[in-house]
Amino acid sequence: MSTSYDTPGYDTPEVLDRREGPHGEVVLRRHGNLLQIIANGCFLMDTSDGRSERLLVDAALAALDDRESPHVLVGGLGVGFSLAHAAANPRWGRITVVEREPAVIDWHRNGPLAQISRKALRDSRTHIVEADLLAHVNETYATYDALCLDIDNGPDWTVSDDNQSLYSPTGLASCTRALRPGGVLAVWSAQPSPGFEETLWNAGFQRVRTEEIPVARGVPDVVHLAVRPG
Repeated sequence: MSTSYDTPGYDTPEVLDRREGPHGEVVLRRHGNLLQIIANGCFLMDTSDGRSERLLVDAALAALDDRESPHVLVGGLGVGFSLAHAAANPRWGRITVVEREPAVIDWHRNGPLAQISRKALRDSRTHIVEADLLAHVNETYATYDALCLDIDNGPDWTVSDDNQSLYSPTGLASCTRALRPGGVLAVWSAQPSPGFEETLWNAGFQRVRTEEIPVARGVPDVVHLAVRPG
């Protein structure tokens, strides 16, 4: 896999694809050497780095201690960094990716984002589920060892209003049920959220903590981690 992460100049972004999805407009565009995903006018992510996505997966795995062949749910396919990083680690057993936007899945299977995810999608451990994440976890019981969620810019900055329920006590209760005992919930955020940490504690999670990822400018990205009691 060869991907350039050079910082783009001041050229005008080029729209590669624009579609109306089940939750509004999604756009894939190229800006210099970067590929970017925009949802309903809100910048979601690009191919500039990937450190945050890699930490999301690695921190969840580390919190599982010595559990063998754990099953991870990657919530949100995005530009594919989380999936690619999970598939590069033979310790993961099964890798389930839940993505609600058909366009994003297509950009990975048949479009420019395949440069990041092609090898991971061919991995026999990988399974793509086209579904709303909250609906999926609502229908799941004690299936996953880790939930790695990166569908918003954080608990306090959601892409759509209906995503807010995922970070509520009800949504976190669904996440708890979807996890096996001792399973890990890892949530990416563009900024720290002390209120979300408190919500995790109140929802019954243990070992709640936040790991920071330094960025070039502004507040650090973070990963919120919490463990379902054994």
